[in-house]
Amino acid sequence: MTSSRPLRVAIIGAGPAGTYAADILSKTDIETSIDIIERLPAPFGLVRYGVAPDHPRIKQIIVALANVLGRGDIRLLANVNIGTDLTLKDLGEHYDAVIFATGSFRDADLNIPGIDLDGSFGAADFVSWYDGHPDVPRTWPLTAKEVAIFGVGNVALDVARMLSKHPKDLLPTDVPANVLEVLEGSPVTDVHLFGRRGPAQVKFSPLELRELAQVPDVDVIVYPEDYDYDEGSLAAIDGHHQTKQVVKTLNDWTLREPTGASRRIHLHFLQAPHEVLGQDGKVTGVRVERTALNGDGTASGTGVFIDYPVQAVYRAVGYYGTPIEGIPFDDSKGTIANEGGRVVDGGDVVPGYYTTGWIKRGPVGLIGSTKSDAAETIQHLVDDSERLFAESKAGPEQLSPDNVFQLLKSRGVPVVEWKDWEVLDAHEKDTGEVQGRERVKVVPREEMTDIALRRD
Repeated sequence: MTSSRPLRVAIIGAGPAGTYAADILSKTDIETSIDIIERLPAPFGLVRYGVAPDHPRIKQIIVALANVLGRGDIRLLANVNIGTDLTLKDLGEHYDAVIFATGSFRDADLNIPGIDLDGSFGAADFVSWYDGHPDVPRTWPLTAKEVAIFGVGNVALDVARMLSKHPKDLLPTDVPANVLEVLEGSPVTDVHLFGRRGPAQVKFSPLELRELAQVPDVDVIVYPEDYDYDEGSLAAIDGHHQTKQVVKTLNDWTLREPTGASRRIHLHFLQAPHEVLGQDGKVTGVRVERTALNGDGTASGTGVFIDYPVQAVYRAVGYYGTPIEGIPFDDSKGTIANEGGRVVDGGDVVPGYYTTGWIKRGPVGLIGSTKSDAAETIQHLVDDSERLFAESKAGPEQLSPDNVFQLLKSRGVPVVEWKDWEVLDAHEKDTGEVQGRERVKVVPREEMTDIALRRD
């Protein structure tokens, strides 16, 4: 590459996907100038706002991300919204390439009767609430004694654990004060998880499943009649170490006796959601259909239905990406339309636009798997670099990194840079230390920016 200037790249989203992409790009042979533009006043995306507060082990990923963002060669521009604070036109005038790493935060739909009743919620919204996301309400209607969760993945486990765990056992974590206050008043006694297939088809990770049995004063209840293993199940157990571990744990639990704990988590398999029952517009129960395995690990309905009395329902059936106006979107997948990370429109590559992470491939894989995903996208960007220089619409003046900052300042946008985030980070940790906790999250957006920018 013989260009006399760095390649200017904007990465939209400061979660793991965007941060890994920035790190990988910064280590290529191309000289780059990289800005990570984040909508929220804090970085780290789903690691800060999508991981249950009682999982500090997973939150240690923040340390690795902070090491990248704090190096000084990658600039963070947080509290900046694409579409209002900066338009796509602005991005085209100030950058040679844009990588969208905006993730998937919305709940996928579950199209069954009654799913819109009062008392029916999306798991992603609940996760955002208990993680202190600044864009969700400060309260949550925890009034149900009995709760149903549709889904058998790690998010379903997180929701079940957070609903059933006694608040005092969350005190050492970074759970926000307003969340603790609401949890204190929860009358919940029983949480039911439903999976439409058998134990060999659940999506729990072995560690998260085992942790469920360690929650104080919470019994995990399983039902032997829900256990079935067809040829497909046996092949999955033999061929996947994690599946084997999960099945062993679930089988071991059939031999355990309840301890008489005050709260219970019930795991139901081979039961597919059929309808949310209600009265006067409110959830009063769920109806599930008993299923049977087909031999290949799939399941079909049997026509036998079971009703469970519950007063709240959470759907944890996956995440779905949010479209960005002006960027081609694949509604069937909930992702930005792309081929290997290059954004496409009707099969044609859109010059200068790339994507990575869940908004690229859908909400599959663990956080660490975003590294290989980002590497693929960055390789395509590097391969395209000569064309990016040649076809760039960025003007000479706009290419100055300071120009974008001044543009945002002129529009009254309170930009939070890395040094400002460090102020907010220290404040949360200091507040937590006084209370004997890891940190106390600041939740309101305006308070976050006031602290970060040292505004009285």
